[in-house]
Amino acid sequence: MSKLAWGVLGTAKIAREKVIPPMARGERSTVVAIASRDAARARSVAAELGVAKAYGSYDAMLADPYVQAVYNPLPNHLHVEWTRRAAEAGKHVLCEKPIGLTAADAEELIRVRERTGVRIQEAFMVRTHPQWLRARELVQAGRIGRLRAITGHFSYYNVDPANIRNQAEIGGGGLLDIGCYPITTSRFVTGAEPRRVAALIENDPQLGIDRLGSAILDYDGVQCAFVWSTQTVPRQTMQFFGTEARLEVEVPFNAPNDRPCRLLIYDAAELGAHVAETIELPICDQYGVAGDAFSAAVLDGKPEPVPLEDSVRNMRVIDAVRRAAASGAWERP
Repeated sequence: MSKLAWGVLGTAKIAREKVIPPMARGERSTVVAIASRDAARARSVAAELGVAKAYGSYDAMLADPYVQAVYNPLPNHLHVEWTRRAAEAGKHVLCEKPIGLTAADAEELIRVRERTGVRIQEAFMVRTHPQWLRARELVQAGRIGRLRAITGHFSYYNVDPANIRNQAEIGGGGLLDIGCYPITTSRFVTGAEPRRVAALIENDPQLGIDRLGSAILDYDGVQCAFVWSTQTVPRQTMQFFGTEARLEVEVPFNAPNDRPCRLLIYDAAELGAHVAETIELPICDQYGVAGDAFSAAVLDGKPEPVPLEDSVRNMRVIDAVRRAAASGAWERP
């Protein structure tokens, strides 16, 4: 079975610790090169991870004809620029989320894709994880009755001004980092787009980034409410409430790679606290699954799992959340 040869732009922590190791072990993926603006850093990380080639510039790696696809985990404000450059070099691109800072950014990449003919996809690893595929299947099959409400929460505590998540000028802040997850997963499970959005956002007075936010997405019959924060106790939840039962994705976003993931279905007894069914999903690494899914699409000539058009729609909701927080009114994506 053929494998897609990947190069990695930069030595970001998510690339070193989360993405490169499972992609290197993939059934359809292999990592052959890594680039950094610091050649010594590139050589060190490549040696540590068993990657054959190391480059002291991004352009040098993009010029390597053996590299077929590029993973882009650069800071948010560089996603569009270096995805475009990689595409113009003839490389398929899996770009870390968010695909850009605004919906207009994502729309620009559609034009890049059409001009260059390569595949470009946003690396929302949850969208190919078996637990989310199963959750969508259960809800759409009516296992919890008619879906009426969705609640979510995603938070951590980080006030380090040197951390890229806390630098507003390069696309930091909670909405683009973690608030995007309840948006994409609620859209995925419902198979719909919210018709209007309300939101409240609190910015850090020193850092300038959004540190606490909440939003309501009106799916015309299904209400989704969620909170994100970069300065509260760590927690993540996603729950789907139907007329007959409640579905909980136990670890929705940072899914473990060393034990099975679980979906819990609660019935209507005892205030909904009785677990009627536990569904275990086989152990997998969500980053490896996502990489292999994209590789398989390229190699087998099939559509990529998360088309750029979907990323545009997701970014439109994010933009609407920002507008709603600023206006204090409902906004349409």
